[in-house]
Amino acid sequence: MEASALQARRERVFLVLAGLFLGTLAMLNILGISRFLVLFSLNPSETGWGWNWGQWGEYSFALAIGVLPYPLTFLCTDLICEFYGRRRANWVVTVGLILNIWVVFILWLGGVLPPVPTMDPATGLPPIESMSINENGLQDDQGFAFYRIRMLTFGAVVASMLAYLAAQFCDVYMFHFWKRLTKGKWLWLRNNGSTMVSQLVDTTAVILITHFYANSLPLPPEGRALWPHLMLFIVTGYFFKFAIALLDTIPIYIAVAWLKGYLQFDPVTETDLSQHTE
Repeated sequence: MEASALQARRERVFLVLAGLFLGTLAMLNILGISRFLVLFSLNPSETGWGWNWGQWGEYSFALAIGVLPYPLTFLCTDLICEFYGRRRANWVVTVGLILNIWVVFILWLGGVLPPVPTMDPATGLPPIESMSINENGLQDDQGFAFYRIRMLTFGAVVASMLAYLAAQFCDVYMFHFWKRLTKGKWLWLRNNGSTMVSQLVDTTAVILITHFYANSLPLPPEGRALWPHLMLFIVTGYFFKFAIALLDTIPIYIAVAWLKGYLQFDPVTETDLSQHTE
């Protein structure tokens, strides 16, 4: 294959990985904490502990919907690290931060351009009673759905940005730390080791900042201590990400094996692709 065609192929793969990473990130910032999924709950009683699946209870193990696609971002940065090097991976992370700011700016701008509805002082949102039915079906004349998403995004944006930066830079650093330590061997170790450490950083940061700064987490039942409630959110989110990190070991081995041939490049024996494509 000619050098120019091979270079174009390598850049297309980078574009796909970066696009998946950035597209997922933008989706996360909008979905975020718009809905919580309850995996199960524990409820103490005189006869013991009862389980409820998919329902809130005394001790609820719940995930924000934005957590669901988040592990994909770590798979993308690991593949970029493996083939394109730490510098490109860090640059993609930085562009992700800029993208977060852009999403928030558009949400802010969309909320201040006329006509701006009269807000309910109690909720800071348009009155839900303003929703009306016309000949075209259901229509939200006051943009209640938009302003609700806008409020949730603003409430969680600081948490997501700080946690995102800490986790992604941690993931890139740990991936290359393990790669240097093992001299390019044991892909499973650097993939799982980097992701699991960074996911712990991310989960802890986003839960604590979302609660103490944004006040956007569901509150514990009356009479329950706050910290055990927060720890449940952290443990649930982390173990979900932990399980996904273990499961993505097989996909990353398959992806690396296929990309070695497709890109005609072996990241173990050669320098990273940034030396060939920049």
